[in-house]
Amino acid sequence: MIEILNGIKETVIYKDIEGFKLHDNTDYESYPEHWHTSIEIIMPIQNSYDVSSKDEIFTLQEGDLLLINSGVVHGMPSTIHGERLILQADFSLLHNIADIESTLSTVPQALLLTPGTAPAIHERLKELMLDISREYYSGSILISASIYSKLIEMLVLIGREYTGMRNAFDMASNKQKEHSDKFLNICNYIQEHCTEDLCLDDVAAIAGFSKYHFTRLFKNFTGISFYKYLNKKRIEHAEKLLLDPELSITEVALQSGFASLSAFIRMFKLLKDCTPTEFRNLYEG
Repeated sequence: MIEILNGIKETVIYKDIEGFKLHDNTDYESYPEHWHTSIEIIMPIQNSYDVSSKDEIFTLQEGDLLLINSGVVHGMPSTIHGERLILQADFSLLHNIADIESTLSTVPQALLLTPGTAPAIHERLKELMLDISREYYSGSILISASIYSKLIEMLVLIGREYTGMRNAFDMASNKQKEHSDKFLNICNYIQEHCTEDLCLDDVAAIAGFSKYHFTRLFKNFTGISFYKYLNKKRIEHAEKLLLDPELSITEVALQSGFASLSAFIRMFKLLKDCTPTEFRNLYEG
């Protein structure tokens, strides 16, 4: 399944459908730890399947889904027999939908979706994954557009379930709905301005809340603190800059909103488990 592997970085080749690669996998081989810029969704069709991510092992039963975010290191040990669908989608397709990109930043890097963990959305996610599989191999026109629309529906369902929106904000209340919309807009604002000198007080004022009220509501909505979210967006921006060999590590740090090189390296290693230089070397193979 892995066609090009430099170091631990996989370059995904979208041969048949622009922006999408679907593998109906029955291979018995193992896949070493690797990462790619695509988002990936795995769903076993027959028998269970194990996927590792960092120090965690996810065991997927038939019909379970695992969402692996862009840039997350993962691997699959060999299995004796079985079948599973593995969908990879070009993350750049989602860049023009700020709500989706912001939402993906708030869900776990590897998210297991089962009838037990996501009872309200699991069956629909399973249906959409099977629809994508049928569409992918159908030979019809507008396949890419059709798959894209189904993927967006999946990500909307997952986002609404796991950003804390459902638990922290009662959608039946107009006031709470207003808060939900406001915090999604705030996430979009942070993403657009993360390289600037943002501070908690200023962003809380933009949202119209006191600093302390904003801090609590923001963490309820995203699952992480304001500054951790801000640093995640800065590191995501830095990852793109690191692909340019003409930029020094210091230039990347400053252009990503960090006040010093040491702060950048420390935060990059904390979030990515490697230094910026190691990341650049992995990408270059």
